[in-house]
Amino acid sequence: MRTTTDYKTGCAYIDDYANAILSGRTPSDEITQRCVRYHLRRLQEPGVYIDIAKTERAKELIEKYFGFTLFPWELYVLALVHAYIDHGKRVLFNKYFLLMGTGNGKNGFISGLTWYFTTPDHGVKGYNVDIVANSEEQAKLSFSEIYNMIKDHWPKLKGQYYRSKTNIENRKTRSYIQYNTSNAATKAGKRTACLIFDEVFAYQDYSLINEFIASFGKRPHSRLFMITSQGLVREGVLDQELKIVEDVLNGENDTIGLCPLVYRVSSEEEVLDRGCWEKANPSLPYLESLQTMLEQQFATIRYNSEQEEAFYTKRMSWPKQGREMIVATHNELMTASGPIDVDLTGMECVAGLDYALLSDMASVGLLFRVDDKRYWIQHSWICRESADWPRIKAPLDEWQDRGDLTIVDGPQIDPFLIADWLTEQMTKYSIRTLAIDNARYALMREVLEQIGFNYDRKVGNVKLVRPLQIASVSPVIESWFRTGVIRWGDVPLMRWATNNTKKVRMRAESASGNYKYDKIEPRSRKTDPFMALVHAATVDEELQPATSSWVLDLPVITW
Repeated sequence: MRTTTDYKTGCAYIDDYANAILSGRTPSDEITQRCVRYHLRRLQEPGVYIDIAKTERAKELIEKYFGFTLFPWELYVLALVHAYIDHGKRVLFNKYFLLMGTGNGKNGFISGLTWYFTTPDHGVKGYNVDIVANSEEQAKLSFSEIYNMIKDHWPKLKGQYYRSKTNIENRKTRSYIQYNTSNAATKAGKRTACLIFDEVFAYQDYSLINEFIASFGKRPHSRLFMITSQGLVREGVLDQELKIVEDVLNGENDTIGLCPLVYRVSSEEEVLDRGCWEKANPSLPYLESLQTMLEQQFATIRYNSEQEEAFYTKRMSWPKQGREMIVATHNELMTASGPIDVDLTGMECVAGLDYALLSDMASVGLLFRVDDKRYWIQHSWICRESADWPRIKAPLDEWQDRGDLTIVDGPQIDPFLIADWLTEQMTKYSIRTLAIDNARYALMREVLEQIGFNYDRKVGNVKLVRPLQIASVSPVIESWFRTGVIRWGDVPLMRWATNNTKKVRMRAESASGNYKYDKIEPRSRKTDPFMALVHAATVDEELQPATSSWVLDLPVITW
C-alpha cells in the first residue's frame, strides 16, 4: 500500500491532485502515478514557477462563460499549462498528451482552455489556435462549443469577438480559433501558437500532423495538445506517442517538453470491477451522466462483442478486440515484438514467402525453433507504383530506414530481389524448406530453382501451401501468440501486417470449422509479412528444437 506523501509546489491545484493520486486516495494506474511524479520532478527544476494568478484567472473565465465547474484533473492540467521557466520567457511544457476514457469532458475542457488563450488575460497577442482532426465533425466539436458560448454571451462579448462559421477572432489580441481537417485548403503560412490534435487514435500516420507542425511555434508560449481516447488503429500515431511517453517517463528525454497524462485501468480484469473505472475516467466521481452511461453499457457487453470491444477500448483505455476475428491482441503483439535475444547464426530454419501481385507487395522470412521459442526474421518489398500506394496510411519510408522494408521504384518487384535476400541468408543460416502459396509458385519457380529450391513431392525442398493447410496451422499460430513463444523483434511492419489480418471461419465441409486468414481491408492494409510467417508455420514441424547454445557448422556456399 502506498504511503501518503505531502508534495508542496505552492499551487494547491497541483499539490492536492498529486497527493490524491500518489497516496491512493484517488484510484489510478501506475502510468498515471508515473506521469504525476514526472511533473513534480520537472516543476522542481531551477527557475521553474507556476503563475498562480493566471491560473486562477483562467479558471474564473472558463467557469463563468462555459458554465461548468472544472474538475480536479482539469485544474491540475490548467496549472501545469501555466508553468514557466526563464523568467516567464518560455513555458516548461510545450506539448501535452492527454489520454482517458471517452465521455470525461476532455473536449469541453480544451474548448474553454483554447478560448482563454485568445483573451487579453492570457497576455499573448496573435495567439492563434488551430484545431485539427481527421473528420470535419470531430474538428468542429470544440470550435462549435466556443462559437455557441460566444453566441450565448453575445451582448457582452460582441465588442471583443468576431465570429463566423469557420473563424473566431478576438479583436483586441487578434488571435483566431479555426478548425481544420485533412481536406483543409492550406496549412502552410499559418502562424499557429496553439495546435490541438483531437482523437489521435484515428491518425494512421504523421502526414497531417507534420503539415501543421511545419508552421507551428512562431508565437511566444506556443503549446501543442494531443487529446484522445484509446482506439483500434494499431501502429499509428497513438502507439508511437505512447512509446514517446514511456521514454519521457523513464527519464530518457526531457528536452522535448512533453507533459503526458494517461488514464487507464491496470488490467483487463479491472474492467469488471466498477471500483477501478475511475482509473480510466477521472471525471467519473463528478458526472452522474457518465456513471449511468457506463453502467448501461457494461450491462450490455455480454450480448454484443463489438460493444464489449468498444467498452474495454474506448471507455477503459484498455485495447481489446474480439478473439473470434483478430489474430493476436495488442499485448500479444507487443510480446512478439520483444528482442531476439539468442544468436541464430548457423541454426536450421524454414522459410515462408508470400505475395499477391509482384506489382504490389512481397514478403519472405525465416522461422527458427529454439527451445520452446519461435523466432522470425523477415524482409518485405513494396512497389511505389502499386495501385494501392495512395491508399496505404503507414510510415513506409520509416520502415525502409529501419531495414525491414524495401520500396521498389518500378512497375513490379523483381523476383531476383527476393532470391538475393534468400541467398544472403543462406550464408548465415541453414534453410531446410521454403513454403509458398500453391497459386504463387509458378512466377517464382525459375529464380528459386537457381538458388537451390526445387519442388518435388518426394525429395524437393519447396512446400506448396494450400488453404486447408493454413486452416490446420491457425490454432498453432494462435497458441504461439497466447503463450508468448513467438518473437520477431521490434518490427512495426510485422505488428501492422498482423493487425491487418482477420480470421474467417471456413465454410467448406472438409474444413471442420477451422479458420482461414483474410485482409481486414483489401486495398490499404497489407498482410503479406504475416502471411509469409503463416506459410513458414506450415512446415514448422520439420524443425527439431535447438538449444540456445546449439550452432550448425555450415558448409561454404559458392555461386
